[in-house]
Amino acid sequence: MRAEGHASVVDGGVGELVLMWAGFPLLGAGLGAALTVVSGWLADLPWVPFQGWFELLAGLPERPALAGGTALPALAGLLVAYVGTRERLTVTVDRTAVRLHRDGHARDVARASVGTVFVDGRALVLLDSDGAELAREKSDLSGDRLRAAFTAQGWPWQEADPHRDAYRRWVEGLPGLPAGADALLRARQRASTRTAATTRGTCAGNWPGSAWWYATPTGGSTGGWSGFRFARRKPVTDGSVAVEEP
Repeated sequence: MRAEGHASVVDGGVGELVLMWAGFPLLGAGLGAALTVVSGWLADLPWVPFQGWFELLAGLPERPALAGGTALPALAGLLVAYVGTRERLTVTVDRTAVRLHRDGHARDVARASVGTVFVDGRALVLLDSDGAELAREKSDLSGDRLRAAFTAQGWPWQEADPHRDAYRRWVEGLPGLPAGADALLRARQRASTRTAATTRGTCAGNWPGSAWWYATPTGGSTGGWSGFRFARRKPVTDGSVAVEEP
């Protein structure tokens, strides 16, 4: 965590950038050079993938083969570094709002709308006072650094989801689900890749296996539900996840 004016900033730091922009290309170049040296041997092994590539390298003169076999993986390492840099999350928090910045896009969440902040696995989660999910951002940022940044600015940090005991395992047709929830959860369960659909009071994700859900009440005299939160596993108090029953 570092301070910028009155704000606290949490990001991967300069070391992470050096690792990506220097380490990934060097790793790619070294691996490419090593594979180029043994390309003739690898080309004779029918079970090795990319046979055509190794046959091409083996058929080239030594210097062009080594140059090409080193340069292309190094470029691939630069591409990985570029993507990694774009995907880095930067969290800037002060007394009035938090800014979540990733891939050139920033999202601000006002302090007045937030009731709870915690880390769920590798995700930073912000809930409103009813327990509805305002933001969920996955990253490799340290939970300790995030805790220090938010608590230093007076935000309501929790060590785990305060509503964890309200989660219930999803079974189709289970009483108490909000209207339309069965259809949404069923569609998400069938999907093969994770997606997310988030609105105020509603968060649905698509993970294989069992699901846990928690409905967020609207409050007020009319009661009812504003939506639900959906998780692959029930959160536990230490910020990790519980092992699902068979």
